[in-house]
Amino acid sequence: MQESLRAVLASQHLVARGEPRALAGGDIAEVVWLETDQGAVVVKRDDPEALAAEAEGLRVLRRANTELKVPTVIVQEGEWLIMEALAAGGKRDAARLGAGLRGLHSVHGERHGWPSDNRCGPTAQRNTPCDDGRVFQREHRLMPLGTACVERGLLPTTLLDALSDVAERLETWLPDVPPSLVHGDLWSGNVLTTPEGPAIIDPAVYYHYPEVDLAMLTLFGAPGEAFFEAYWDGARPEDWEHRETLFQLYPLLNHLLLFGGAYRTGVEQAIARLQST
Repeated sequence: MQESLRAVLASQHLVARGEPRALAGGDIAEVVWLETDQGAVVVKRDDPEALAAEAEGLRVLRRANTELKVPTVIVQEGEWLIMEALAAGGKRDAARLGAGLRGLHSVHGERHGWPSDNRCGPTAQRNTPCDDGRVFQREHRLMPLGTACVERGLLPTTLLDALSDVAERLETWLPDVPPSLVHGDLWSGNVLTTPEGPAIIDPAVYYHYPEVDLAMLTLFGAPGEAFFEAYWDGARPEDWEHRETLFQLYPLLNHLLLFGGAYRTGVEQAIARLQST
């Protein structure tokens, strides 16, 4: 075990018992389960700035005081983040996840964005605050990633032009709304089932449209009708499918940027759907 990790543990009066055990999902950062004299902890090793942003996000989510379980941050120091270990188990509760996410999204900020930047996966995420959510989505989500994909040869300029057309027309159909606190990277792998109910991990928080989290959940899976019934509580937006497509564009562009051409078709189809309405 790294001596620097032992020192961080000691600063919290923790003593390791045995060696760390690698956890799934550590493709971007090293993530391990570690038994200590005061119980199990999860240890993450990564860029210090990225870990500081993650620790801040976890604390913000806990302060939202929803039905969702969020691991407690024990300490973040340098390249180490030590947090509460959440036990796996229990029954999947889609309705509780929906109600908890509705509670999270009821926390509002003054502006779209966040006081500091963070990242979505390994991709830098610019969070410069904006008064208008359409402007934020266009200038700090869609166009920067679209441009980055073109620069790497992953998108033709004609498709960037089409994306720009979609982004420039947001004000014609998408109303501005009070910005909600969002997890920011809520794919199914960041939702855990625990004996205490659903838990959320690995946030990339900011304030924006709540559909950011909903669209991410449906991009690579299906949370189920019980989830949506609890989340919307009878107030499902009439243009949900349109919003879903819009807010899936950012993660699709991010996946194209990270993993290459397999995601280009998804980007093309989403842009085409948005252009046709």
